[in-house]
Order: sequence, then structure tokens, then C-alpha cells
Amino acid sequence: MTDLNIIAATGAPLPAQPFTGRHLIGGDWVDSADGATFDRHSPAHGTLVSRSAQGGEAETDAAVAAARAAFDAGVWSRISGKERAAMLLRVADLIEANVDEISVWETLESGKPISQSRGEVGGAADLWRYAASLARTLKGDSHNTLGEDMLGVILKEPIGVVSIITPWNFPFWILSQKLPFALAAGCTCVIKPSEMTPTTTVRMGELLVEAGMPAGVVNIVLGHGLPVGARLSDHPEVDMVTFTGSTAVGKTISATAAGTLKKVALELGGKNPQVIFPDADLDGAADAVTFGVYFNAGECCNSSSRILVHEDIAGAFIDKVVALSRRVAFGDPMDPQTQVGAIVTPEHNAKIDGYVRQAEAAGAKICLGGGVLTVPGLDGQFYQPTVVASVTPDMPIARDEVFGPVLSVLTFRTLDEALAIVNDATYGLSAGVWSDSIHTCLDFARRAQAGTIWTNTWMDGFPEMTFGGMKQSGQGREIGSYGLEEFLEIKTLAMRIGKTRGPWVR
Repeated sequence: MTDLNIIAATGAPLPAQPFTGRHLIGGDWVDSADGATFDRHSPAHGTLVSRSAQGGEAETDAAVAAARAAFDAGVWSRISGKERAAMLLRVADLIEANVDEISVWETLESGKPISQSRGEVGGAADLWRYAASLARTLKGDSHNTLGEDMLGVILKEPIGVVSIITPWNFPFWILSQKLPFALAAGCTCVIKPSEMTPTTTVRMGELLVEAGMPAGVVNIVLGHGLPVGARLSDHPEVDMVTFTGSTAVGKTISATAAGTLKKVALELGGKNPQVIFPDADLDGAADAVTFGVYFNAGECCNSSSRILVHEDIAGAFIDKVVALSRRVAFGDPMDPQTQVGAIVTPEHNAKIDGYVRQAEAAGAKICLGGGVLTVPGLDGQFYQPTVVASVTPDMPIARDEVFGPVLSVLTFRTLDEALAIVNDATYGLSAGVWSDSIHTCLDFARRAQAGTIWTNTWMDGFPEMTFGGMKQSGQGREIGSYGLEEFLEIKTLAMRIGKTRGPWVR
């Protein structure tokens, strides 16, 4: 462990008081009726970060009622796209004006590095601006070929009240992949953030109020999946649920929502491969692999937690990744130089280590790391950068979503063999290929079963480019114009011109 790049506690000042989180219901900030609260401590520093109101069914029902009333009244759903866009742009400006403050809460609750939080919070403003552009360009279709006495129009209308349930790993960013697109469509919303990272969602609510969002259009209920998330999934007045999180919870939401046949959009787990051929830019590929597995401490649905390396270059490529891994800065997330911060909970840290121990017992080789990381001056939970080789496709570490800074290395001989391994997975979120041959890249891209394919890069993303998975990585899409379509209902309008309908009754 001494040859790793560890950033000790910097002594950076932390907020003097924990953040107080309350529910936003019908435009008012309220406590829970029974006064219940829950606490969140920093996974890196152990200090109390926030104390939030703990909601139940009563608060959830009140928030849904507020969203329903606002939608039916048309204060948001029936105003012009221009007006909705103007509001979204005001929110984007407010996000950018508060990046530094919001980022501190994001880092303290999630454990991610402060520089990464600043990038995500600041970058989220661009999602709001792109959604604003969609609000003004939303359109349906017309059919002028039905005969001279008929005109057909296909309308696209907001689906209604949307439950938005977000995870702990990217709380502000993922909320911004959903909320502005739902608002651009004209929907009203009830948001439930993870109980581990509630604060930045509350701050988003405060920015919405400051921007002048009409009361009831956006509501926030803090609390746990049971009962808040469950109630948001089965409530008869909710028209759609959009959820990001684990595949297991996504299946539960789908089953719960089936009782009212509401629409469900899911962005779930991934076991995302990068396939490296001998003719690739191996230095660039090694850097991308290192980034892909350690970004957000591997607590990322898009983590490239397994790589497939051609047998001819496997040993040399592993050496490159191990050497780069030693240079990645792990440690105090409040230091701007830190690249990898803390693991979200002690329980999750133990789960990560369990996968590594299991693989080692099955014959895999630990080339680097493979244990809990001690950061001088901090009592939080960290995990070492870990590279595990000699992994076979049947091992759990090669098939399950470890959700930590752990890289599994497999080998292959041919493109067909690589694709067989890539596609032999329950997940299908993203995949990557590294080769100087455009033919290899295109062949792989067309045959790999994943919602996003990267060629000679990893995790580049843009608001215009939609995101979502195949198989058990989810259903539906986020961001891009397809992300807006998720929040729309299609209505057919058939209009007869003149008194041209012949009588049916003889």
C-alpha cells in the first residue's frame, strides 16, 4: 500500500452546522408530521453532514396531491414552451452561481472528490439548458394525405405526474438527467432522493423556488424506499415513475407500478466491458481503462469494471494499468488533487472486498490492491485500487456489479470470442472497443448488446446523446431528444373537413 498515491487528511474546513433538510410540498418547506428525522454522516470524515425530515405515506400523498393539482390546473402543463424554457434557463444560471456551495454538500454526503463534484454540478447546468431548447422545439406530426375531407394530427402531450427516484452515487447529476426533461415536456414531479445523499436535491428545490417555479410543480419528499419510494411507485395519481439504481430495486418498482399500469423508465446496473485489440493505442486504452474503473470510486453504473484483453498483449497491458493505478490519487475528497474518494458505507466496502476475496479463492490473481485502504487522518471507509487478473467469465467478479474500484481482467483470441463474452451477461448498459481498424470497431459496435458503444474512448457524453440500457440494465432512455419523449403521451386527432361524413343508419 505504501507505493500508492494517497492524499492524507488536508484539514479543509467543513461546514460549522449540518444541513437541515425539509420536504418541499405544494411550494412550502415542511417537516414530517411526526417530527421524524434521519442523519447522514460523511463516509470520508465521519462527521454529521445533514439532518433531514423523514417522510412517510402522509407526506408522499400530500406531495402527489400537490403535483396532481398543479398539473390539472395547467399552471405548468398548459403554458407555452417559451415560458417553460425561460424557467429552465433561470435554473441553469442559478446552478452555475452556486456550484461551489452545492459541491461541498455533494462531496461530504457521497464521498466523491470535490473537483469531481464541481464538474458534475457545473455540468448539470448544460443539461438544463439543453432541455430548455427541447421545450421550444417539441412537435408532433400531421397527415395531409388522408383524403381531401380529412386532416390528421399527432399531438405530444405531457404524461402527467412523474415520480423521480434518484440514487446516491450521482445525486445532482442524475436528477438533472430527469427533472429538466420532465419539466420541458410539461409534467409535474415528486422527487425522492436517496436517504444517503438528500441535501443537493433539497438545494435544487431551493433554486427552483428562487427561480419562480409555480407551487406544486416540483415537490420533494425525503426518506427511505419503504415507504416513500414504494408509495411513489403504486400511487394511483402518479402517471409515470423514473428510477435510477440497482436492477433488483428496479424490478420491484416495475412490479409495484404494474398495479396501476403506469409507465416506468429504469436506468439500472451495468457490467461494462472494454475490449482491447493488439493494434490499439495501448497507452490511450490503458489510461481510459484506469479512468473507467476508478471514476467515482467505481460506484458508477457505467464503470468499466471488466476488460477483455487480447492474449498477445495481456501481460504488458496489465502492467500498464497497474502502473497507472499506482499514480491515481486516492484520499481526502476535500482536497482538489484527489481523484478517488470514499466508499459510500462500511457495508458496501465489505461487499466490495468480498468479491475480491471470492475471486482470489477461485484462482484469480490480485495484481494490485485487494483490501481496505487507510487514509492518514481520516476515519472513513476507503478501498485500494485493485486489479484482478486470470478472471474467468463464470466468476461473480466478472458477472456481478461490484460497484467499487476493482478491475477484472479477462482474455480473448478472436473478435467472435470477445463478443460472446461481452454478450453473455444479464446487463447491457455500455461497452467499448479499442482498435485502429474501423472495420473491427464497427463490427463490434453493431454486434455488442449495449445501449451505448464507445470506440477508442470511454464515457464521453453529451446532452444531445441519449443514454440507457438493454436487457437488465433498464428500459427507456434519458437525455437527448429521446429522453424528452419518455415524458410524453401520444394523442391522435382526426379532423373531418366539412359535412362529409356519410350516415351509418339506413
